[in-house]
Amino acid sequence: VQLQASGGGLVQAGGSLRLSCAASGKIFRINTMGWYRQAPGNERELVASITSGGTTNYANSVKGRFTISRDNAKNTMNLQMNSLKPEDTAVYYCRLGVLTYVYWGQGTQVTVSS
Repeated sequence: VQLQASGGGLVQAGGSLRLSCAASGKIFRINTMGWYRQAPGNERELVASITSGGTTNYANSVKGRFTISRDNAKNTMNLQMNSLKPEDTAVYYCRLGVLTYVYWGQGTQVTVSS
């Protein structure tokens, strides 16, 4: 299984970005996909996750600003990030959890300037 993340970049505070993650390989249809982020000096933290059934979970810090979605037929996942803040600056990673297996994509940098 491989995950390919894209869509990071530099944006001013209050702006928007959309991250995408495409999964390829042999993927069990029941799984959870998610976005995590890691800022310098900090641990990697959950941003948002979505199950193959559509149940979502968000970190309190992004609720109301970020929206996670997925297309099960295409094995893709998106994260729409609005009202971005400087504290959202981090490397964002997509993750796929299938049974006891966890797969990570390469990170994509998101930088929000004040």
